[in-house]
Amino acid sequence: MSAPTIRKPTPFDLSLLLFLTLVWSSSFIAIKVAVPETGPTWLTATRIVIGFVVLLPWSLYRGIILPKSVKAWANIVIISLLNVSVPFLLISWAELTISAGIASLLLGTGPLLSLIFAHLTTHDDKFNRNKLIGILLGFAGIALVVGNEAIKAMGSSSVIAMLAILGASLSYAISGAMIRQVKDIPPTRLATLILGLASLEMIALAALEGTPDFAAISMSAWGSLAFLGLLPTGLATILRYRLIWAIGASFFSLGMNLIPVFGVILGALILSEQVAITTWAALGLILAGLLVARRPAKSRPGDSH
Repeated sequence: MSAPTIRKPTPFDLSLLLFLTLVWSSSFIAIKVAVPETGPTWLTATRIVIGFVVLLPWSLYRGIILPKSVKAWANIVIISLLNVSVPFLLISWAELTISAGIASLLLGTGPLLSLIFAHLTTHDDKFNRNKLIGILLGFAGIALVVGNEAIKAMGSSSVIAMLAILGASLSYAISGAMIRQVKDIPPTRLATLILGLASLEMIALAALEGTPDFAAISMSAWGSLAFLGLLPTGLATILRYRLIWAIGASFFSLGMNLIPVFGVILGALILSEQVAITTWAALGLILAGLLVARRPAKSRPGDSH
């Protein structure tokens, strides 16, 4: 059984994509609030476990579906690492040093990588002219903001943190292409299985680090942890897999271009982080890229295929 053929995004798909973008943009704010008190490892472990607990009842009701071969299990384990454990940990660690806005900006490098991986690994999500123009416009918007913000941090210890965010972006791009190769597990139950495996991975790592003083964690940090587990981890994981199956990894990644813009704006509104005027120019480029990429490619006269 092959992966389902993607369709043209509907208005409902676009609404879900916008909602998902806002949820993930706000996650950078929640991480910035909680990680100084919890540390990156326990923050990552806690949000994943909460997300898993949220999804588990539904998956039990529908019936758990497990991989049927060692190869399939290995694929799921790799996805759990690349799509959840590794990027969550890298982002949390990086936000000990850099702002929520910078973290969200640098994660915007993922769409170009996702387009490449989708082209290489799927049968129905290939390059066309409009996708290339759209991703280039969007990526130009990201570069405009990253170029303005990241240069300010050069020469400081935050460079390593920025590289960690770029590593998380690469991890998401690879896993996004792998998700559509999972053939026999519906999205919600796949998300539950992946979060369950990621929970085991991160609990084991957190146990090696030692237990933090949970009593000293503030209510704002606990609230941020609960938010991270329920929405960006639990609900967003389901929506991510459903949208990638339905509309393809490359179009999905185009919508994720909005995360840096929303992340910077939310950082300014909630954490009083400074917003450069280039953010507004970037927003225009990103929206233009989304509009171009959504247009179907026109066949040239005389094309045979």
